[in-house]
Amino acid sequence: MTYNQATEWLFNQLPMYQKMGKKAYKADLSNTIKLVDYLNNPETKFKSIHVAGTNGKGSTSHMLASILQEEGYSVGLYTSPHLKDFRERIKINGKMISETFVVDFVQDHKQFFEKEQLSFFEMTVGMAFDYFAKKQVDIAVIEVGLGGRLDSTNVITPEVSVITNIGLDHTQFLGDTLTKIAIEKGGIIKPSIPCVIGATTIETKAVFEDISKNRKSNLFFAEDNTACVYATDLLGSYQQENSKTALQAITVLKNSGWDIAETSIEEGFKNVVKNTGLQGRWQQLNNKPLTICDTAHNVEGLSYVIPQLLSQDCEVLHIVLGFVADKNIDEILRLLPQKAIYYFTKPHNSRALSEVTLKDKAKYFGLNGASYSTVNKAYDEAKEQANDNDLIYIGGSTFVVAEIL
Repeated sequence: MTYNQATEWLFNQLPMYQKMGKKAYKADLSNTIKLVDYLNNPETKFKSIHVAGTNGKGSTSHMLASILQEEGYSVGLYTSPHLKDFRERIKINGKMISETFVVDFVQDHKQFFEKEQLSFFEMTVGMAFDYFAKKQVDIAVIEVGLGGRLDSTNVITPEVSVITNIGLDHTQFLGDTLTKIAIEKGGIIKPSIPCVIGATTIETKAVFEDISKNRKSNLFFAEDNTACVYATDLLGSYQQENSKTALQAITVLKNSGWDIAETSIEEGFKNVVKNTGLQGRWQQLNNKPLTICDTAHNVEGLSYVIPQLLSQDCEVLHIVLGFVADKNIDEILRLLPQKAIYYFTKPHNSRALSEVTLKDKAKYFGLNGASYSTVNKAYDEAKEQANDNDLIYIGGSTFVVAEIL
């Protein structure tokens, strides 16, 4: 079996949320428990940090990994989804898992996976845990895939749990109110394990306080931290909030006995991209015209991105835009500027929203432009139309950004 055959089998053999949406979601941890037992419980063989949240969990996870790497620790990093290569999901000190390990893992355990009908995400989590255990990492930063309470990653007992924020996303799985979603995300709070909370609302704060009290978990609110926020190479304005959350988690680790020097914190924030390879967060692709891509794909994420976009000095704003079909895009379209030229498109994904449907919906909100059958066609047309002093923004979906990168 080649690497391409192994990843193709992972993607196609069984349902995957990124491809199929709701019918790939399993609201149950029994398969994951069965899997880690079969793998001799690799999740017990390394220390970890567990990171959940509606937005910012990927950036926060990469910040934490970068700081710990600067201190000299061997740091595993598990995140999702990937942009270009499946191996982006599983890294140690910024280096992706080897193709050989992926192939061997699939070949060695394929029979078990098929017998138990494991999901893509369950298999991938098992692979990450097995890899980190065999490579004897000092600590691994584990990002939740979806929700928290019933997410496949929620079999670890971390050094600290982190919940970045709560927003109305994936409501078909997690509930249609902030309180319901907070209960699901708060499911990663473990008995006697400290938990860091990023941004809160009145409703979500009450949920976290209740859960932590019942589980005797010390709660730390990053928004209460008045310490200086460090400079970072992640340029999105929303990263200031993520930085505070990461810093609070590092403070909790230090208070628990982990050696993390001030210089490691400073350099870690400064070198997130270099240390971890993070892409797609307010990433500049070109200077003339200035071209920015960002994976923000819901109201909460884009409510940070759009003001920063509008603050840029440019003559004409060009927006390459595409979504998946299971988003409530009306609320998103209300946020977007009417004074821009739009290039409506559709990522190459079975869940993608038709570019024609998107164009029609957008017109209702005063957003005008043409539709293009592929992301690259849309981007090529934007480049053709834009002058050096214009700005091109690419976003709406992780899948749109992935095709450009």
